[in-house]
Amino acid sequence: MANLKEVRIRIASVNSTMQITSAMKMVSASKLRKSQNAILALRPYASKLSEIMQDLSSSLQTSNEGVYTKIHKEHPEDEKILIIPVASNKGLCGVFNATVIRETMSFIKDNYQTHFDKGNIDILCISKKVYETLKFKKIPHLEPRFEILDDLTYDNTLPFAEELMNDFVNEKYDRIIFIYNQFKNAGSQILVKEQFLPIVNKEETAAENKMQSDVEYIFQPSKSEILETLVPKSLKLQVFKVLLDSITSEHGARMVSMTKATDNAAELLKELNLSYNKARQTAITNEIIEIVGGANAL
Repeated sequence: MANLKEVRIRIASVNSTMQITSAMKMVSASKLRKSQNAILALRPYASKLSEIMQDLSSSLQTSNEGVYTKIHKEHPEDEKILIIPVASNKGLCGVFNATVIRETMSFIKDNYQTHFDKGNIDILCISKKVYETLKFKKIPHLEPRFEILDDLTYDNTLPFAEELMNDFVNEKYDRIIFIYNQFKNAGSQILVKEQFLPIVNKEETAAENKMQSDVEYIFQPSKSEILETLVPKSLKLQVFKVLLDSITSEHGARMVSMTKATDNAAELLKELNLSYNKARQTAITNEIIEIVGGANAL
């Protein structure tokens, strides 16, 4: 059995760890509440705007905004693809980062292995942890862009969204895909692969879901003026929603992870206290035996 000094050191260490994890849990819970309110308020608006844009996708072909629906390459195997994994710049959030890394590698292997072998895939990491892991694995064509998560606001994401849109319009990339965790609740996230550009055609989505959309819109002012404003705004909002979804999921994952860590530390502390008391009782018993033995010898 460990001596009393060793047990006391371990108890102090576990106590210190439990205080840290408990504080981190409360911080994450506070951040989660704020982010959760923001994403739940934004999601219906963003979804409806995206739905309208998909409904009008056929109209985009003949408008100035049709550049966002354009298929650049006749042969898909020649496409230049940008994959954007979104995760966290920090650890201590369970498997949050690991699932995005694993899904990114699996997605490339299952769908774009030929493109990867040809060097036609770039990976833009909006996560310090993802970037460091993929760099360690010596994955080529990596670019870090994790400073966006440090101060996430709609205004701060606009330059990044415009950069992605310009890269697509200028045919630097033929396809742009986000991989991120979509917030469901504090204890659950849904790993999502979402194509940003080109805009998914409504007919393709309807065919996949075996549904038809018969929505007719009345335009005021003209359709072209509305599309000119609607499409860029919807795309920029989509980027912000992806990042906000991911960061909300991160706070939820970290809160759950720190809750489990605090509970485990409390359980370990209980065992250490029991061990300490047993060691102390053993030491006292041995001292009494020695005293009695000495008294008997006299």
